[in-house]
Amino acid sequence: MHASGVIVEYNPFHNGHQYHLQQSKRKSNADCMIAIMSGPFLQRGEPAIVDKWHRTRAALQGGADLVLELPYIYAVEHSDYFSQGAVRTLAEMGVDSICFGSEDGNIQSFIDADQYLSSHQPIYDQALRTFLNEGYAFPEASRLAFQQIGFPEDGIDLSQPNNILGLSYVKQMLTYHKRVEPLTIQRTSSNYHDETIDSRIASATSIRKEMKTEGLSLRVKEALPSTTVDQLREYKTRTSIWHGWEHYYPFLHYKILTMTCEELREIHGVDEGLEHRLKRTVKRAASFEEFMKALKTKRYTWTRLQRTLVHILIGTTKQQARQLLLDTKPAYARVLGMNTTGRNYLKQQKKDMDIPLVTQPQQLDHPMLDLEERASISYYSVLNADSRIERMDREYKAPIIL
Repeated sequence: MHASGVIVEYNPFHNGHQYHLQQSKRKSNADCMIAIMSGPFLQRGEPAIVDKWHRTRAALQGGADLVLELPYIYAVEHSDYFSQGAVRTLAEMGVDSICFGSEDGNIQSFIDADQYLSSHQPIYDQALRTFLNEGYAFPEASRLAFQQIGFPEDGIDLSQPNNILGLSYVKQMLTYHKRVEPLTIQRTSSNYHDETIDSRIASATSIRKEMKTEGLSLRVKEALPSTTVDQLREYKTRTSIWHGWEHYYPFLHYKILTMTCEELREIHGVDEGLEHRLKRTVKRAASFEEFMKALKTKRYTWTRLQRTLVHILIGTTKQQARQLLLDTKPAYARVLGMNTTGRNYLKQQKKDMDIPLVTQPQQLDHPMLDLEERASISYYSVLNADSRIERMDREYKAPIIL
């Protein structure tokens, strides 16, 4: 059996994701589609709208054959570490290709960009440091550094988020996993940051924004497979919420105010005196939205700050992150769900795997899984007592989704 991988968040799984899976399977000619998916917290530093189990079920019903969890320490990181965790885990699973969505849609453009960057790496690194020291946020500093090394104007547009991630995926594959073929599918209809639903293929951002005010409106339902609508409805019926940062603000407010500046300084992402700004700002903010608007600066982007706030919520220290992110090989591969095709692929593949296959966290003693447990506890902390107990039982006692 041949497998192809996709790197996803499915927040929530929508028609564009289904199209991506269908086109990826066609382009790769794969027998098995493996999705590696972020767990409770996402790359932009946000809580997932519903838990990983409901998103896994929607993914399996939408065309994935096997769903793995991307560990929290990679999931809530910038593009280089995010891609490192995802690509290396998929490579350990024996995939022949990884297919990602991009605004460019031409894989040769990404290969050319990676080769150009590799041949100018020292100049790029120095320019990047210079722009960061001048106060630019990482995305803008990176774009300016690319300009500095004379990156061709007709190359890929590195201001587009999926192109930035795509280049990181390709870099990982070409540098560390040359046998894994990079493939890309061009995004259709909507852009990543679009905030309104204007077609059946809409951005996850626009879908979440509409859900926040209108619930499962007709426009939302038209942008989602019916199976995703069912999962969203069931989760809210069982827990009474779809997760968002405002639910967590009382916990975050408490933690920032009760931690000392020295304790905050030890948290992953709290750099350059940010601990003082956090303490000053949180005292005056009545909501998460108000807090973020007051906290954000040119240097500290919304996304970077949200990732840091997730680490404060969970208590991820710089030392923990440094130790875990320096590992060159994934510690394990955790299976969340699979269908018959995925099960057959696992039977074929697991004898050749060099890392443990985990279905429940208690099967392996590892610091990464300890951090995963804290992420789950934090994620479910906003639920009522019955839902919280039920969801944590699901984490440790229930079998994977079949």
